Amino acid sequence: MARQVAHEIKNPLTPMKLSLQFLQRAIHDGRADLSELIGRVSQTLITQIDVLTDIATSFSNFTNLPAMRPERLDVAAVLRRCVGLHQGNGQVRLQLPPEAEETGYTVYADESLLVRTFNNLLINALQAVPEGRRPEVEASIELVGTSKVRIAIEDNGAGIPEEVQEKIFVPNFTTKEKGSGIGLAVARRGIESAGGSIWFETREGTGTTFYIELPLAG
Repeated sequence: MARQVAHEIKNPLTPMKLSLQFLQRAIHDGRADLSELIGRVSQTLITQIDVLTDIATSFSNFTNLPAMRPERLDVAAVLRRCVGLHQGNGQVRLQLPPEAEETGYTVYADESLLVRTFNNLLINALQAVPEGRRPEVEASIELVGTSKVRIAIEDNGAGIPEEVQEKIFVPNFTTKEKGSGIGLAVARRGIESAGGSIWFETREGTGTTFYIELPLAG
């Protein structure tokens, strides 16, 4: 339980730090849109703090990371905020179709779970890129038919070796030296509890794309 909580707490901290460093540079450079930047960064940090509060509360109650609280929300806006946390490194792009920008895509899901899942996938994507290769990560969202929305997070990393692909969503399995292997297992549980699915496609040496499909709220 302690390893699980430690992993879930560390995930938001890196993008939070990057976001604050981005804001520090903007202040130092005297950016004209400083007020807008402060508002945007503040909102994303508040969201991450809420996530950390949920995790701390669950740990104090000795439960299985936090109880789901589904609600109607715009999944495109959630994805935009998570990508915004990584804007300081300039290596993550966001592709949204016009309707996502204008009206959004409403799903019925737990916002905290989605934020943790998107953060986890974005961080994993950046860390998957081998040394010496410039990271290029793209997050996108699109409608699938009339009843579902699909989120994709694509990297240009080393890919996932065939011998470990079946274990990616297994709790406590990790390919990282310091990982706990719990993040993707928690993500899968949460996405499936919202009626959705999560999977990946990978090519060794070329990169990996993780996909999440969620039903649109009626």
